[in-house]
Amino acid sequence: MESPYLCPSCGTNRTRFNLIQQVAQSVKKDPHTGEITATIAEDDPLHIPYTGEAYRVQCAVCGLIEAEERFIKTAQRGLQI
Repeated sequence: MESPYLCPSCGTNRTRFNLIQQVAQSVKKDPHTGEITATIAEDDPLHIPYTGEAYRVQCAVCGLIEAEERFIKTAQRGLQI
C-alpha cells in the first residue's frame, strides 16, 4: 500500500482511491432454498479455503475496481515516460 498508484482506466487519478477489504466467509448452503445451513471451519478437509487478495483498489474518479498490482504497475510505467 505504500507504492504510488495511477488509475489504468482514466489515467489521470494518482490521489483518490478506495481500498476494499475482502473478507471470506466459508458457508454451506441448502441446494434448494439457498439458505445458509452452516459455517465451515478453516481446517475442513473437503473445503478449499479462500486464497484471493485481501483487498482490491477502486479509483474514486472513474470507479474502476482492480487488483492493487495493476494500479502500481500503471504508476511505474507512468513515471518512466
